[in-house]
Amino acid sequence: MYLLIFLMSYLLGSIPSGLIIGKVFYKTDIREHGSGNLGGTNTFRTLGVKAGLIVTSADILKGTLAASLPAIFRHFTGTEIDIHPLLAGMFAVVGHMYPVFAGFRGGKAVATSGGVVLFYQPLLFFFLLLSFFVSLYLSKYVSLSSMVAAVVAVVYSLFTKDLPLIFIVVIFSVFIFYRHRANIQRIRKKTEPKVKWL
Repeated sequence: MYLLIFLMSYLLGSIPSGLIIGKVFYKTDIREHGSGNLGGTNTFRTLGVKAGLIVTSADILKGTLAASLPAIFRHFTGTEIDIHPLLAGMFAVVGHMYPVFAGFRGGKAVATSGGVVLFYQPLLFFFLLLSFFVSLYLSKYVSLSSMVAAVVAVVYSLFTKDLPLIFIVVIFSVFIFYRHRANIQRIRKKTEPKVKWL
């Protein structure tokens, strides 16, 4: 049962929202445009606001649904399943970064991590959104704003004294910084693209 939940979570995370929306509705493989990334940011840049919002929402939902799997299984099977929702959600984040359905070339862990947090700690999710958009307004960098939100998540979690939350949030933040390492270099060189609608 445990392996099944982890596998389902990974497969949920592996659903390539950006690839599906791009190919089905725009006849475009977004991996061949912009940063080549399958996440929401590259979808915004390549396909526009509507597609970007749909893909970002879908990626968030993947994390939320994956984190809810233990509760769903308990409800329908009546079996006590001692899997922490954050742990279940983490497998979706891994799937989002390395999706089996898209050649293991996925997104940067931001939206799906946020979806996991949304299920477990909605108030933290609200603070992450706030910190992201404040940073985006000030810097115009989506990548930097994602990393700022990751740092805020770690700081916030430390105040909760919730050890599973602290542990998973730190892992998510490491994922986010690792996946943004090329962006960090471009920010340092001042070659990172800025959003144009702010």
